[in-house]
Amino acid sequence: MTRIVFLDRDTIGPSVVLARPAAPHSWEEHGHTAPDCVVERLAGAEIAVVNKVPLTRETLDRLPELRFVTVAATGYDAIDIEACREKSIVVSNVRGYAVNTVPEHTLALILALRRSLVGYRQDVIMGEWQKAGQFCFFKHPIRDLAGSRIGIIGEGSIGQSVAALTRAFGMVPLFSAHKGVSGLGPLYTPFEEVLETADIITLHAPLTPQTRDVLGMPEFRRMRQRPLIINTARGGLVNEADLVTALDEGLIGGIGFDVLTSEPPGSDNPLLAILDRPNVIVTPHVAWASEGAMQTLWSQVVESIDAFLAGSPVRTVT
Repeated sequence: MTRIVFLDRDTIGPSVVLARPAAPHSWEEHGHTAPDCVVERLAGAEIAVVNKVPLTRETLDRLPELRFVTVAATGYDAIDIEACREKSIVVSNVRGYAVNTVPEHTLALILALRRSLVGYRQDVIMGEWQKAGQFCFFKHPIRDLAGSRIGIIGEGSIGQSVAALTRAFGMVPLFSAHKGVSGLGPLYTPFEEVLETADIITLHAPLTPQTRDVLGMPEFRRMRQRPLIINTARGGLVNEADLVTALDEGLIGGIGFDVLTSEPPGSDNPLLAILDRPNVIVTPHVAWASEGAMQTLWSQVVESIDAFLAGSPVRTVT
């Protein structure tokens, strides 16, 4: 009987019904798995279900029976894909499940920052409205979305969905050409032009060696519109220390981040020192986690396992 082990069940919300594969199997799940427990827990397993637990070459070397890894996420940077290829371990991920939830979270961050909702909410809590002496007061800027230009870094399904939502608000979406790459065609706006003309820049790209630190001080210094910077994709796409410097120097107008380079963040993360600012919103990597999206994600995980056991794996990345 096929042994299946889910290493980090707590990364899926408790409301999600975890259906099981149809094929005969034994099932074992753990809420969280530390790196030094991976080999022990996967010993003898043919299938591993993981989200953020790393599977390194050294770990895979000690798991000769492992045949299939299904990642309960779209990103699979925690898996040593080259080692899996060499060992004929099939790896699959989930796709398309977040085309509503992540774009909606992205727009929520944009709206909250452009309308200064965080600042005004805090003012009411602190009694500032009550002391204003009139029906309203004007402590923070409020800007419409209509007519603004939004630079989208990442042209996949989520980036496309973000563009569709922004058009409904009367915004002008610009799909950024890849940094350092030219000749991508008329659908793309040159990277430098996006930096110089966008009122908002939002990231929807995977984290790769080519995209790491795609935004840092050289890019921030080219930004003429003091844009909002939104990241609901992956920590590491933006240099976080440079991001805080850019905010301090007035090069950008605000930040809305759902992902950080290290999660949960360590006490030395520079963004933790600025959380009380009205133009800063940080959420705990939950843009993907609407109940509907998580249930769809899990359905794909189970489908991937059944397809692999039937000899026809789907959504493979190896």
